[in-house]
Amino acid sequence: MCGNNMSVPLPATVPAIRKATAAVIFLHGLGDTGHGWAEAFVGIRSSHIKYICPHAPVMPITLNMNMAMPSWFDIFGLSPDSQEDEPGIKQAAENVKALIEQEVKNGIPSNRIVLGGFSQGPISGVNRDISILQCHGDCDFLVPLTFASLTAEKLKTLVNPANVTFKTYEGMMHGSCQQEMMDIKHFIDRLLPPVD
Repeated sequence: MCGNNMSVPLPATVPAIRKATAAVIFLHGLGDTGHGWAEAFVGIRSSHIKYICPHAPVMPITLNMNMAMPSWFDIFGLSPDSQEDEPGIKQAAENVKALIEQEVKNGIPSNRIVLGGFSQGPISGVNRDISILQCHGDCDFLVPLTFASLTAEKLKTLVNPANVTFKTYEGMMHGSCQQEMMDIKHFIDRLLPPVD
């Protein structure tokens, strides 16, 4: 990422319409790329925000019979007690940190950068004072709503519980919907208002 790994293309980016004073870094899910999410952000973008949607490296995924696909880290199983790829998660976090550092070098203060992700998109190393919006479909067959609820409860132990918002969307499966994207836009706009 950031040009330091030749096997991973540069992120899909939606530039700010005017001078960028904030950035959103959004990580896609397993088997996807940043391109679809960049297109989604075009539809909800704010003029002062740059949207960065990196691409995960291609690697074999244990859960999928070692089939190679874009992934931030290996996945061994889908149950809450499945083994986790700790080295892979740490590497993904380092890659995100490098993206943040690049945006800071580009003149965006770190407190004006929002991290987000879909499904596998990792968010780690959190600060207790950050705000979190977690969205989930009530018909998600891949990641059941009970797992999402457990995640929301765990997040409340890591950050100020009052800063965690958990929203569910009726009829939404493992994907996104227009109402969710509008909720994301409002959340981002509240955290990153224009400064000029």
